[in-house]
Amino acid sequence: MSYVSEVSSDDAPTVLIVDNNQMSIMRLKEVFRKRGFALVVCEDGDEAVDEYIRLNPELVVMSLDIPSLDGHLAALEMREHGGDSRILFIAPNRLSDLAEQATFSAGAVGWLTKPVTQSQLDEIWDEVLGEIPEAPGLEDLDQLYPEDRIKVEPDDILPALPTLAELPPLEEIPPLEELPPLEVTVSSDTPASKPKKKKGLRNFVLLLVLVGVGVGVAYQQGHLDGLL
Repeated sequence: MSYVSEVSSDDAPTVLIVDNNQMSIMRLKEVFRKRGFALVVCEDGDEAVDEYIRLNPELVVMSLDIPSLDGHLAALEMREHGGDSRILFIAPNRLSDLAEQATFSAGAVGWLTKPVTQSQLDEIWDEVLGEIPEAPGLEDLDQLYPEDRIKVEPDDILPALPTLAELPPLEEIPPLEELPPLEVTVSSDTPASKPKKKKGLRNFVLLLVLVGVGVGVAYQQGHLDGLL
């Protein structure tokens, strides 16, 4: 995301500040606001190149360690596009060797150590306004940033799914009356439940009948005459 400062004079020179460190951006805005620059800020290399082409700023102040496209390659892209913009790199001290190489390669007017102060800029301001160096790194741009590294390869395309009209027809389902009857098999191991019989009452009645028959036979044969 890029944004422009409140400086709106049409005569004010434009500085494109490219950094993704908010504290560094605040310092740079303060330094260049005092010099009367209109400020445009963005936070990654790809966007910086787009803004450079759109604005053609007088000065580009760019960090080397920015996302998407590092400052060195972004500067070479800008120089390849053309224009008279001066490029000033900023970098932490741990990247001093890289900053020296990038300054020479991209034809930058110099570089400053983060965090940038007003006194640092004052010391090299004459160099910033001086002649723009050549950019020998443009000859090696294809090797530094070859085409096959920036192209997004398309994903493998899966074969298209067949439409409903292309699918084979489903076999017709027969009506219910044509379906075979459902057979249910009952296991022989499961005994059928039977009602329980009241065997005790039946045996008692049978005993009474037998006793009555026995008494009647004995009476008829006279075995009970002595008892009556």
